[in-house]
Parts: sequence; structure tokens; C-alpha cells
Amino acid sequence: MSNVFKILAAGALVLTAACTNPDRFAGGSDINNGAAGLNGGLNGAGDISQGALNPTSPEYFNQTVGNRVLFAVDQHTISTEGAAILDGQANWLMANPAYLAVIEGHADEQGTREHNLALGARRSNAVREYLLSKGVADNRMRTLTYGKERPLAACSTESCYSQNRRAVTIISAGGLS
Repeated sequence: MSNVFKILAAGALVLTAACTNPDRFAGGSDINNGAAGLNGGLNGAGDISQGALNPTSPEYFNQTVGNRVLFAVDQHTISTEGAAILDGQANWLMANPAYLAVIEGHADEQGTREHNLALGARRSNAVREYLLSKGVADNRMRTLTYGKERPLAACSTESCYSQNRRAVTIISAGGLS
């Protein structure tokens, strides 16, 4: 029995030693941490480190330009804040012609499934039309609607509902099918 205990103790010691790498949370570009490290490219102040992201990458688009536009209750009108985000998206898409955009329309959990699918479609189309008006080619965009089927936040409060009333622009390389 003492040999089993010794083997287990030695195994635990080896596993513990493997988990005590002091640089495990440091940023870097090794294969285990990814391009921005485990901290997601955050510097000590909590800001996104722009130097860690390639300005032509989808990660840069998501984190710096912004991939999400929020909407008011039962609306598909682009707000002033939404227009500012979409201006950035249009500029990025124009500067990066190898990428395509899939625009997802979402709704909060209030209302029927059919109503929310239609509302999500109107939201994604509103974003598409805005981007078109800024010069993004129609053949580089596709719209989808998920209605209330894919909430970001799942609770029955306004704080959750407001996060779910959105259009999300997903960037991908290559052709749309």
C-alpha cells in the first residue's frame, strides 16, 4: 500500500510542477496562447493592445472596429451610435476587400417567434443597406435572421433584452455560398 501512495504522491507532484509556469498568463505568440496570449491582448490597464492585433484580421474588426449594433425595442432603425460603428465597419471592409460579411439579425425574447424572425431580418437588412450606402459591394454581404433563437443574455430583464436586440457582422475570408 505504501508503494501505491508513493506513486500517487509522485504523480501529483509532477502534475503540480507542470501547472506552475510563472509566464503562463503573459502575452505572446506561442502555439498555446494564440496571437494575443491568454489575456486576450489586454495590457495592465485593461485596454486592448492594438499592437497585438493585425489591423487586417477579423479579430481586429471584432475588437477594435466593433461587430455589433444595438437596436431599440421593436425597431430596426440605425441609431447614432450604431451609425458610428457601421461607418467603421464600412471603412474596414473597403480597406480589406478579401473579406466578406454575414450580417445576423437578432431580437429579444419578447414576442412570437415569427415576429422576432421578421424583426431580425429587418435589422440585418438595415445594416446591409447602411453598408451599401457607404460603398460596400452588395456581393460581399449576406443577411441572416435568428430572431430570438440565439440570445447573448438569457434572463427576463431589460438589461438582457437590450443585449439581444442586435445585428452582428461576421467577417470571413472567401466567397459566400
